[in-house]
Amino acid sequence: MKFNNIKHVYFDLDHTLWDFDKNSALTFDVIFKEECIGIEVQDFLDAYVPINVDYWARYRNNLVSKEVLRVGRLRDSFKSLKIEVSDVVIDNLSNRYISVLPSFNHLLEDTIEILDYLKPQYKLHIITNGFEEIQHNKMQNSQILDFFDTITTSEEAGVKKPHFQIFEMALQKANATPDNSIMIGDSYEADIEGAKNAGLQAVFFDYYGKNESMQVIQIQKLNELRLYL
Repeated sequence: MKFNNIKHVYFDLDHTLWDFDKNSALTFDVIFKEECIGIEVQDFLDAYVPINVDYWARYRNNLVSKEVLRVGRLRDSFKSLKIEVSDVVIDNLSNRYISVLPSFNHLLEDTIEILDYLKPQYKLHIITNGFEEIQHNKMQNSQILDFFDTITTSEEAGVKKPHFQIFEMALQKANATPDNSIMIGDSYEADIEGAKNAGLQAVFFDYYGKNESMQVIQIQKLNELRLYL
């Protein structure tokens, strides 16, 4: 079933096109060696990933600031692993993480292929809650920046997905309307509910393959978008 009348396709970036998990793990490997942190990266990630997800959920709902997120997720992870790390080292790791992360450029499977397929037919856009200072660098370094007509960040909009105002800004920047636009993303709350509440169509990218029952079209591979667009 193809969507009708779609002219604008909006993507989330992290966990949808840009391989955040792989690039993040590579970043931790670099910065842990710099700071002589004696732990296997995977052991750290086992603790860090759920803590980071929780911090991002709170950040999305304005319960913690950007700076609290950046430092708190590291401090809480080391604490859960019973590893003592000084505040100075935590600050260094936080700053270096943001600096090093966009230097890695791994994309999720099918990213270039699906963007090549969509670009001649649609205007492509990004809506992201990721930090303003690194999202453009991620896209530039992974060579996908030129596919997109507009990029709308939560810091630019002053609100985060799923707030309808970030979607309104993204539509205005593209001269798009809700009825000719569609959102693809991996967060049901931020991307799917946010888009639908703003009047857009939506496709849920089931990044972790959970196969949960949802009242929305789901895909597990980006190339499955060819079935709908």
